[in-house]
Amino acid sequence: MRSNSSASSLISEGQRPSGLLKYAAIGGLLFLHIPILFIFLYAFTSESKSYQFPPPGLTLKWFEVTLNRPDVWRAIQLSLEVAGLATLAAMVLGTLAAGAIARSRFFGQEVVSLLLVLPIALPGIVTGIALRSAYGLMEIPFSFWTIVIGHATFCVVVVYNNALARFRRTNQSLIEASMDLGADGFQTLRYVILPNLATALLAGGMLAFALSFDEVIVTTFTAGQQTTLPIWMYQELIRPRDRPVTNVVALIIVAVTTIPILLAYYLTRDGQDVAGSGK
Repeated sequence: MRSNSSASSLISEGQRPSGLLKYAAIGGLLFLHIPILFIFLYAFTSESKSYQFPPPGLTLKWFEVTLNRPDVWRAIQLSLEVAGLATLAAMVLGTLAAGAIARSRFFGQEVVSLLLVLPIALPGIVTGIALRSAYGLMEIPFSFWTIVIGHATFCVVVVYNNALARFRRTNQSLIEASMDLGADGFQTLRYVILPNLATALLAGGMLAFALSFDEVIVTTFTAGQQTTLPIWMYQELIRPRDRPVTNVVALIIVAVTTIPILLAYYLTRDGQDVAGSGK
């Protein structure tokens, strides 16, 4: 008993982070998030030509200016449409791929799995050049759909990883029991598989939407004359009309992408509680 208590005390002491580690973590968080706070601050500045610190004054007029600019609304609409369709395609393809990898064994399975996750591991510029070359070889004109296909290539990875992890935690005996009780394939999918995958798919879809909504590099190579919201921001930074408008739009992007990520974290934090999963 004494040895067990001393061992547990050593483990608990070893798990306590040192003061240096705490300060390093705080410094890293500040380094990452203070620039975002400056973006928020300059969305309210009264100065339109430069980034003075501290700002000479604070105003809400740039929000009104942003909401009255049709080019901003066109870019937002295009980004939402692209992200929505890319996410839908990724959820279908990623789920089917995860089911095939998790529930079957075949020659070259690991290679297929590697190829599925490769688009998000490669630098965006490599994916963009590859897609642009493929469109050129197949003589596909740049359009709305070329952007959707480009975004779906890396959105599939997020959904695939979430679905694969959940498939592997779902007990195979549940599916076998459903079949033994007379359920057909569609009923098993509807009443057994999808309820166990629901939160993982929703979280993967939200992350995929967030990735697609603020994607720049792949979009640059596949958009042609189309202007998504991140591309619009990039163009405004080069040739600004009203600098604070760009910060207002950046604030909107942060809100649109952060909310799905937080919801995805909330939905998957209890992902270990899967029906039929073993310990």
